[in-house]
Amino acid sequence: MTAAPDHRPTFADVSLGERLGKAMPFLLIPILVVLGFFAIGAPSSWLTLTVSGLAMGMMIFIMASGLTLVFGLMDVINFGHGAFVSVGAFIGISVLIALGDWTGATSLLLNMSAVFLAVAAAMTVTGALGWVFERVIVKPVYGAHLKQILVTVGGLIVIEQLIHVIWGPDEIFINRPEMLKGAITFAGAAMEKYRLLAVGIGAVLFIAMRMILRRTKIGLIVRAGVENGPMVEALGYRLRVVFIGVFVAGSALAGLGGVMWGLYQEVITAGMGERMMVLVFIVAIIGGLGSVEGAFIGALLVGLLQNYVAFLEPKLALVSNIALMTAILMWRPQGMLPVVKAK
Repeated sequence: MTAAPDHRPTFADVSLGERLGKAMPFLLIPILVVLGFFAIGAPSSWLTLTVSGLAMGMMIFIMASGLTLVFGLMDVINFGHGAFVSVGAFIGISVLIALGDWTGATSLLLNMSAVFLAVAAAMTVTGALGWVFERVIVKPVYGAHLKQILVTVGGLIVIEQLIHVIWGPDEIFINRPEMLKGAITFAGAAMEKYRLLAVGIGAVLFIAMRMILRRTKIGLIVRAGVENGPMVEALGYRLRVVFIGVFVAGSALAGLGGVMWGLYQEVITAGMGERMMVLVFIVAIIGGLGSVEGAFIGALLVGLLQNYVAFLEPKLALVSNIALMTAILMWRPQGMLPVVKAK
């Protein structure tokens, strides 16, 4: 009996244009880095700005990854996500202030232990706050986007006011741990120690999230739920429980991002999360809602572009990211790496 012919397209059947189209989102970052090198001219300045842009992008990715997964899996537009950034920053910085002897010591072990405890406290509190937020505010408005926007913005305002009540209305200026201050010099370029740490943390977190989503059962359920939730539920999985877990994890990641951004800026305010939401939403949109890889690429593009443009033409830095989002959406209206949902 003759076997049926295999009609699946081979590598040779795929045109060069199609292969380039699929690879282009991943090529945008090296292309931007090369363009930045030629535009800036001075290699040392370019290297400093590139590290700064990567650090900024990694921190934005940490905040945006939870938001994009929540939207992709739960179809929830959560404008209250910025509140978790602010709360995480205040909780983490409060812990660092309380551990002043550790942060002021010239010991990397004590410094990093203080940062770890601050991050753990921030993620625990914001994760718990995220659970309450989902149960009380988000759950009643599932499937109603306009109501979601209204109630989550209201939740953001309430939490910001609670921060004013607990910590006061003034900005809180902070110092980084002693061993994370200053910079190291490489090839004539000064690179801040903390920014290098932020790049490392962001890269490790992205790899960990990618492995969890692709190589674990819970990751498979999350990805399947993003693409076809009703089918996953028909197979007997309690997708609602997964919803809650993803929302809590996304809130905890926002808290981590808040601590890191506070140390990056060396000042925290109640409204810092609200201001960051502009960049977070830009990253989630240009990456493709529901796509962690897209959010990662989008965040690095945003960080690098803002640093390059701020150096070359400071007045254009404020609009550079809006221009980036407009250009990418004109090219790919659903974002660079959108999650294809089942109809």
